[in-house]
Amino acid sequence: MKMIDRENLINTLQSQDNGTGVFTRKAIIEAAASIGLGFPAWLINGKPEVKVERGIYNLTTMFGGPALASSQPNLPQAAPLAVVQTAPAPAILTQAILNVSVDNLVPNKDETFVPFGFYKDLKTVLSSSMFYPIFISGLSGNGKTTMVEQVCANLKREAIRVNISIETDEDDLIGGNTLVDGNVVYREGPVLTAMKRGAVLILDEVDRGSNKLMCLQAILEGKPYFNKKTGDTITPAPGFNLVATANTKGRGSDDGKFISANILDEAFLERFAITVEQEYPTMATEKKIVMKKMERVNILDEDFATHLVTWSDVIRKTYYEGAIDELISTRRLEHIVNAYAVFKDKTKAVQLCVNRFDDDTKEAFIDLYAKVDPSVELAEGVTETTEQEIHTDGEI
Repeated sequence: MKMIDRENLINTLQSQDNGTGVFTRKAIIEAAASIGLGFPAWLINGKPEVKVERGIYNLTTMFGGPALASSQPNLPQAAPLAVVQTAPAPAILTQAILNVSVDNLVPNKDETFVPFGFYKDLKTVLSSSMFYPIFISGLSGNGKTTMVEQVCANLKREAIRVNISIETDEDDLIGGNTLVDGNVVYREGPVLTAMKRGAVLILDEVDRGSNKLMCLQAILEGKPYFNKKTGDTITPAPGFNLVATANTKGRGSDDGKFISANILDEAFLERFAITVEQEYPTMATEKKIVMKKMERVNILDEDFATHLVTWSDVIRKTYYEGAIDELISTRRLEHIVNAYAVFKDKTKAVQLCVNRFDDDTKEAFIDLYAKVDPSVELAEGVTETTEQEIHTDGEI
């Protein structure tokens, strides 16, 4: 592209500037096309110093003047974002720092929750206000995350839950630049918000993350954190703590049940003070849970509750023996209770909630439930499977 064409493009963009000097990739390409030019690779790909983030460019320095520092960006008024300060950043316009301004982050109490397992010890840790990172692993649907939230609710402690995935990165956790109404702003992440508020940070499904979680190394040591993007140093407020939940211990899943679980870095895992193995509740505790769930939806039926927990217990024991590959979680029992509340039919509730399994497993589970609860009728086409076959065969 000739120098005169480049100058024409810059002049065109400057004439379209809204006072920020910030343009999207699409806007730059459209401006070039409006004056008969092709793709401006020399600007989009050849000027890394003007790139704010992917697809966003600050052209202030190319407009013949210094970076704008006097104009206050026009920020959206919707909660929970609020302007708390402005801070200049190199080679881009003044950044507004956005952070959470929610009055109360204490989780709501769940009246159906029944404490069990690590609940008492976790309450002791969080009551101490000591920084003591905890890693909680356990099979799906056994109440790991709910337990943490309900301890916080009981202690009236603020909690911020972040669901981790393979895409979670430093910007998601710590914070990063983003575009709001044409202005580049720094949006504070949940980690720094929890540190400032002395809240409990819950990293849910942490074993779904990648090596991008290594940005938490210093934070897992409980030390002040220097935010390289703003130049601020954040000192954790008293009470700040970090609890991670996962289906594995960060070593991946050899049996393929948790195919998206990743192997986490040893240095990351080593920074957790303790690792807790959360089991499913005992039959007595699980019956209390099921009864409370039934009471909430106005279908209290103690016999049904007894049959459900007996059924799930037999299946879990068989699973632990390695005879089957699936089990019934506490969460799935709650799904059955809710289905029963909707359809008022025990058999249908059980059938609908085990439909997610393969056909052989589904039929075996339904057949076993019919043996546990004589009041239900087998659906047409469901084959008989003896309890002996459930326990001894390698497959259902």
